[in-house]
Amino acid sequence: MKKRLAVAFTGPSNSGKTTLILKVARKLIHEHHLEVAIIKHDPKDKARFDVVGKDSYKFSDTGAEVIVTSPNRTTYFSHRHADLDEMIRMFRDFDILLVEGLKNLPLPRISIFRNSIDKDYFPYMNALAIDESIDIEKYTLPKDVDVLDLNDTDEVITWIQKNAKKV
Repeated sequence: MKKRLAVAFTGPSNSGKTTLILKVARKLIHEHHLEVAIIKHDPKDKARFDVVGKDSYKFSDTGAEVIVTSPNRTTYFSHRHADLDEMIRMFRDFDILLVEGLKNLPLPRISIFRNSIDKDYFPYMNALAIDESIDIEKYTLPKDVDVLDLNDTDEVITWIQKNAKKV
């Protein structure tokens, strides 16, 4: 039986969310031998996953739900919003789900900052991952927020294993 734990990462653009998630995922997969699933939020709907002119683009452009399958991967193109439970069902088996963004999801959340901390994130964070560019003494953090070293992947993974939510 898979653990099926989930945790989310949030923070402003260029704070290091993707970099941290990549480091955590690689370590969980290659050193801890866990199956990892990742959901990335695209709030501005600007991500593009196919090339104009290719068959899969043409199929998706009709408005249809499209699955492209090959011996090595399956890609799903949808024109509908999916909630967390629907996305989890698509993944089927995983040990740990890492979510980038979607700050309103009811998941334990690590907020990532460099240079300064945006207090608007305080209601959504359970942990704060920062580097030496931030003087933590300048901030009054919410109670019970753990402070993590953004550059210590093992510390972040330990926090995830202790705090992730079963989904």
